[in-house]
Amino acid sequence: MTGLFVTLEGGDGSGKSTQAELLAAWLTERGQTVLRTREPGGSDLGLELREIVLHRRGEIDPRAEALLYAADRAHHIATVVRPALARGEVVLQDRYLDSSVAYQGAGRTLDPAQIRDLSLWAAEGLLPGLTVLLDLDPAAARVRLGERTMYDRLEAEQADFHQRVRDAYLRLAGAEPERFLVIDAELPAGQITDRIRQRMAELLPA
Repeated sequence: MTGLFVTLEGGDGSGKSTQAELLAAWLTERGQTVLRTREPGGSDLGLELREIVLHRRGEIDPRAEALLYAADRAHHIATVVRPALARGEVVLQDRYLDSSVAYQGAGRTLDPAQIRDLSLWAAEGLLPGLTVLLDLDPAAARVRLGERTMYDRLEAEQADFHQRVRDAYLRLAGAEPERFLVIDAELPAGQITDRIRQRMAELLPA
């Protein structure tokens, strides 16, 4: 039996964690077995890599950063995601390869196509059945994050970086409309959840 792989994408502060929690509860009520996970940090190795890429002091070369994300992805997909899908579970994942294309490709001004190819190689070609993009203006995101006392390395980047990330996400969604569901992240959380449920209901096993 094959499960369903759903990824949640968007800039920091767009509400991915909130939606994952709401969707997990809904799926469980429907009798689905749900795995919530994230990148980076969805495995034991991933937790160590997450600390490096998001919280290490000092500069990390953009290519080195991209390779660290790819290393996390390779291990995470092989040891966590694929086994869960083989068991017939619904995997709800916070960030996947589209994040790398947006953040390391566009944000760090590397070649997005190369970053995508690297990610697909790391994940052995696995693509989600559905990618939910919670689209939020970077200025609005900064307001949401404003109460934090500490930003990670990506959250701390300048406004032009986050605008490049948003633009890249929207280009990705435009190129693959059959995989992406784009939702205005400023809508009430309940409305966002309803739209995702409608799309997921079409994909869930009977």
